[in-house]
Amino acid sequence: MPDQPRPQTPLLDRVQTPADLRQLSDSELRVLADELRAETISAVSMTGGHLGAGLGVVELTVALHAVFDTPRDRLIWDVGHQCYPHKILTGRRDRIRTLRQPGGLSGFTKRSESPYDPFGAGHSSTSISAALGLAVARDLGGAVDPVLGDAIAVIGDGAMSAGMAFEAMNNVGAMGKRLFVILNDNEMSIAPPVGALSSYLSRLYAGAPFQELKAAAKGAVSLLPEPFQQGARRAKELVKGMTIGGTLFEELGFSYVGPIDGHDMGQLLALLRTVRERATGPMLIHVLTKKGKGYAPAEASSDKYHGVSRFNVVSGEQVKAQSNAPSYTRVFAEALTDEAGRDDRIVAVTAAMPDGTGLSHFASRYPNRVFDVGIAEQHAVTFSAGLAAGGMKPFCAIYSTFLQRAYDQVVHDVAIQRLPVRFAIDRAGLVGADGPTHAGSFDIAFLANLPGFVVMAPADEAELVHMVATAAAIDDRPSAFRYPRGEGVGADMPERGHVLEIGKGRVISEGGRVAILSLGTRLAEVLGAAEALAARGIRATVADARFAKPLDHELILQLARHHEALITIEEGAVGGFGSHVAHFLAEQGVFDTGLKFRSMVLPDSFIAQNAPAAMYDVAGLNAAQIEARVLDVLGISTVSSRRA
Repeated sequence: MPDQPRPQTPLLDRVQTPADLRQLSDSELRVLADELRAETISAVSMTGGHLGAGLGVVELTVALHAVFDTPRDRLIWDVGHQCYPHKILTGRRDRIRTLRQPGGLSGFTKRSESPYDPFGAGHSSTSISAALGLAVARDLGGAVDPVLGDAIAVIGDGAMSAGMAFEAMNNVGAMGKRLFVILNDNEMSIAPPVGALSSYLSRLYAGAPFQELKAAAKGAVSLLPEPFQQGARRAKELVKGMTIGGTLFEELGFSYVGPIDGHDMGQLLALLRTVRERATGPMLIHVLTKKGKGYAPAEASSDKYHGVSRFNVVSGEQVKAQSNAPSYTRVFAEALTDEAGRDDRIVAVTAAMPDGTGLSHFASRYPNRVFDVGIAEQHAVTFSAGLAAGGMKPFCAIYSTFLQRAYDQVVHDVAIQRLPVRFAIDRAGLVGADGPTHAGSFDIAFLANLPGFVVMAPADEAELVHMVATAAAIDDRPSAFRYPRGEGVGADMPERGHVLEIGKGRVISEGGRVAILSLGTRLAEVLGAAEALAARGIRATVADARFAKPLDHELILQLARHHEALITIEEGAVGGFGSHVAHFLAEQGVFDTGLKFRSMVLPDSFIAQNAPAAMYDVAGLNAAQIEARVLDVLGISTVSSRRA
């Protein structure tokens, strides 16, 4: 796509840091917000990324930076999906078109990137805990230069569904520290009369001394004309009595204000100035926003353009890469749906990712057998354990990076009780533009060390179909299968999955001096390396482990005893499959015979955002690097002449 014309932004051009915002009038800030929205749309159209959430907080971003003294006041964006406008205003506009690109800006907040990012976030529901930590550090004199100011957490209504947010709020309320929580509510819909009342009450809040806020709220209804008073009372009680409304937050120890219109700059500025001046303890400000605000294609989208590829600004049409193979996510969803057609005990659980995990496809066929529990991975796992204890066959579909958040539940509620929960682990390995916060690096290591677990990894999309069937058949212990983001390799697809023999791998090709034992989708790279080695006259045995646990002891011993060298390959961190193989070989005394063993894993570092192939180059797990490792183990120079 050719570069598209950039918007005209005369006011935004004058803003290098938030300090410049504080020189503008309120009317200029309104215009600035429009320019900031246009610049955000323009930038993301060139890079792709998370668009809808950022567009929804443009006015809020401007108002927060205009009222608070950032970076002395610490502004924490929960998850970070909505932080692009924040980055533009905080000295990074000249790099905003490098978002999520190699060597460019992160798609999330990142401490090493800017002093305006006091806390990094790629996962949700962490902001209130971090804000409390910063507030306590402030009061204990933890920082001298710069002296810490206020802590402000901006958290979405979706992120509020996670238990960690409420754990933090409970602690905040008990400690009574001054801090601000902005509840960015971008889903609630309020009818016009209620919205008008909300606006009126918010103006009263902003105009009154802080100590009189509650009195103002109580007295507001009596100031309305008599015909409107009864309806206004009902509307006020509805808003204040909602589960996510003021009553709950006040019971947790917060002073609650709202809801207010998050796109009305006048309301935002007046209220934020008042609470900043007068708050003495924790404040919760309930702000209503609209995802995709100000960009028609995003407003009309069912997912509000949460994540987009590059797109045409005028039409909103996204540029999608063409593929001849289905995605692993789609293959999983179709295979699970197929299995569910034969077994009505199969159910599916997701933690706020029905589209990302493919379960929306399952739900279209079996809407009563899929459960979206919200951003609550811990609950998702224990809920699945309860389903299993009740005789169902739960498939708990969670990204690898998010399953980390529920490890205690995996151990305590699933593994110890040996409950047959099936974990479908999407986004395994390195995932590209989302970078290290979303990499699926650790699941092999943290699952394969649990007694009784079955841990599988398909080499291609056809193998994934078989592993879905295998997991469905495992009814006496927990199991997991991991698969990467993106498209498969173009394997011939089976009509239906068949159940694999537990703990048994397969030999792909027979060779001589060296054996390569692969787990997962690096097998394609291993085969590429084997082809290059064959051109040098070195025939390698290639095997697909299929299972990280239980290990195929017979296959491993066969490979170890009939080859000079054995190399394992996996898309996971040290401590995973290769470590288990090494432990087994050591226990069997195989190393005493002189076997040369190497384990190729992800390096002991977090790999920066890039295309997945480039990230695997950094990791040393592509075909050329596998070939080089084999030659090194065998003591063969890479410049040696090829043998016939």
